[in-house]
Amino acid sequence: SCLHTFQKLNQSRYISSWLTGWFPKTPAKSVVAQKTPIKVELVAGKTYRWCVCGRSKKQPFCDGSHFFQRTGLSPLKFKAQETRAVALCTCKATQKAPYCDGTHRSERVQKAEVGSPL
Repeated sequence: SCLHTFQKLNQSRYISSWLTGWFPKTPAKSVVAQKTPIKVELVAGKTYRWCVCGRSKKQPFCDGSHFFQRTGLSPLKFKAQETRAVALCTCKATQKAPYCDGTHRSERVQKAEVGSPL
């Protein structure tokens, strides 16, 4: 019936708007979490989730903030090939994610506010 079709259409619009709220089409920009890398000991064979959004309170790793703040971003999952100490990026501007490539030393990063996008 016409009413049934209208209710179905409204329901799908509601679900669609709900999904758009949680999963935006255009992801938010990563924000500068810190202006220096964090040294961590990676364990061979272990999988890690590096924070891409910069909003995690457990830097350099993901704590789910990207999801609850509806950024549209996801963490970078990677598996350590060997047990070793590494410097992981927290400015979120590295070209070698998740590893620090020295980008934090740039004027662009050093002039940025912590918690703001570059």
